[in-house]
Amino acid sequence: MSAPNVRRTEQKTAIRRAISAANRPLTPAEILELAQQRVPNLGLATVYRNIKTLLDSGWLAAVDLPGEASRYELAEHDHHHHFRCDACGRVYDVHGCDHVDEVGLPPGFVVRGHEVLLFGLCQECA
Repeated sequence: MSAPNVRRTEQKTAIRRAISAANRPLTPAEILELAQQRVPNLGLATVYRNIKTLLDSGWLAAVDLPGEASRYELAEHDHHHHFRCDACGRVYDVHGCDHVDEVGLPPGFVVRGHEVLLFGLCQECA
């Protein structure tokens, strides 16, 4: 009976490695495609189950863009923003945001946080 547990561990490891190696937020379909390189018969339902477990454990964070399905990245990242390619749809991390909180605020406003989404063409599509 050890084979099913070994299989689950193999699948979980492949999913974690796919997310860790990508260095960018991934859709469940992208996670599946990358993880299938190690475990060819991995299914999308297994990816979704593992995403939920990894979110619940705090290892993974959701990246929500307006009007799109969630993407997922390592939760260990410091504060950062995202760039979405208009051509291929991939999303990339953008680090650094000096003084964004202070730009153009009317007097008396107090910022508690911010989100910035950049878009255009990635290096591959440009």
